[in-house]
Amino acid sequence: MGALPVFRWRLAPDGYATRRQLRAQGLRPGGQDVAAQLERPRRRRGPLVAYLYRVDDAKPVRPMTPAKWAALAKANTARRTCPECRRDAGYVIPPSLGMCGTCAYPDESAA
Repeated sequence: MGALPVFRWRLAPDGYATRRQLRAQGLRPGGQDVAAQLERPRRRRGPLVAYLYRVDDAKPVRPMTPAKWAALAKANTARRTCPECRRDAGYVIPPSLGMCGTCAYPDESAA
């Protein structure tokens, strides 16, 4: 395995992109290996590293199937349902509380 080309922050040539940049273009790495890496220097710690992929070797993002949409909707519903009162809270319940605001702070809602 050869060494990866290393570019400094914001100096990568055209044709390379991070995973997020590929996703914004509607692409995915598609099984290709990391083509290069980007390094952002920091003062007191090691550099931040971002892995780059070839844009021309990237493949289009797979479309969501009806089963995936249904699974995503079910998971989001579960995140919004209070385990105490079993009602839809109208928002994602914070893990720090573990229940909706009405159940977590019953005295404040009665006033």
